[in-house]
Amino acid sequence: MKPPLFEYVRAETLEQALSLLAEGECQPLAGGQSLIPAMNFRLADPGRLVDISRIASLRGISVRQDGAIVAGAMTRHRDFELDAAVRERLPLLQRAMGEVAHVAIRNRGTIGGSLAHSDPAADWPALCLACDASMTVRSASAERQISAEEFSTGLFTTAIEPGELLTAVHFPAWPDGRRWAVKKFTRRRGDFAIVGVALTLDLDTAGRCTAARIALQGVADRPVLARAAQAVLVGTKPDAGRIAEAAKAALVELNPGSDLHASAEYRRTLVVSLVRRSLGEALGLEPLLT
Repeated sequence: MKPPLFEYVRAETLEQALSLLAEGECQPLAGGQSLIPAMNFRLADPGRLVDISRIASLRGISVRQDGAIVAGAMTRHRDFELDAAVRERLPLLQRAMGEVAHVAIRNRGTIGGSLAHSDPAADWPALCLACDASMTVRSASAERQISAEEFSTGLFTTAIEPGELLTAVHFPAWPDGRRWAVKKFTRRRGDFAIVGVALTLDLDTAGRCTAARIALQGVADRPVLARAAQAVLVGTKPDAGRIAEAAKAALVELNPGSDLHASAEYRRTLVVSLVRRSLGEALGLEPLLT
């Protein structure tokens, strides 16, 4: 299929892009891996596309003095997969990006494009939630920060206002003793998740869990934190029994829908299994859970 008619403008600078977006009836074009197919299926009709792919200030990964990592919105999936600082400081992201689609897609798709598209089955929204990331959005007149928990507001919708552009993603430095895991169930390698889990666990020197973030994808109209499961773990020294309890608690307040890929009950079964396996892997207890 062909997209509806649209005007194409290539922005050379961030200021030019923000000025164009302020005029309204525009949509940014980043990697185009989600927007262009949506246009071809007539699910999107932006009228004017503002190509931001040439804006150098929107691309790149940097490490701040406090150890945090900041990525420009135009940073591509493949950049995260190959970057040495990400591998050392945010290994969860490096591992997850290796499972996203295929190399050709990872070479074009961007973190900002994925987050702004806000597909509840996509990887980046859940990964940012698990890492407690925050997003920088700018308009022609202002800049603001949005937490990952507030950024996705529903199916294909975000907290970005008209005239605003997502420009960067901020990942806080990981503390010592952090454990992590990421797993997703797909029909084929590289597909969007039917259900996915990305989690981080912070342990003190005695092995007690001091903080947990368990993000689920594919189970609601946006990625969600399994707060009841997190509460089961925090303040304890997680063992196989505690992991099993947390995995069951992940279903609290969860009401996944059914579609052509999976029934609601099947998704609930996957949530328990994937949370259990992810916690086991993060804690080095997976052989005890089989």
